[in-house]
Amino acid sequence: MPAKDLGTKHLCFKCDTKFYDLNKAEPICPKCGADQRQSPALKPAPAEKRVRPAARPVPPPPPADEPEVEAEVDEDAEADEEAEEAEEDDEP
Repeated sequence: MPAKDLGTKHLCFKCDTKFYDLNKAEPICPKCGADQRQSPALKPAPAEKRVRPAARPVPPPPPADEPEVEAEVDEDAEADEEAEEAEEDDEP
C-alpha cells in the first residue's frame, strides 16, 4: 500500500507510465516529460447506466393437441429389400 505522502497516482496519457506526482503542483511524467494537465481526456467519460441484458427467448413447447404423424412406409422399398435378401440367401 503506497504511503500517503507520494501524492496522486497518474497514468501518463502519452507513454502509459504509472507514477505519483509527489504532491507537486505540476504532474509531469518522469519518463517522457508530458504535463498530465494537457491530457485530451482529463476526466473519464461518465459511466453509462447499467442496463439489464435482454431476456433470452424461450422456445415454445411442442404442441400437444396435434397427434404425431407416423412416417409413411414405401411399399416398393420393402419389396426391393425383400428381393435383395432373397438373392443373398440364394448365392453360395
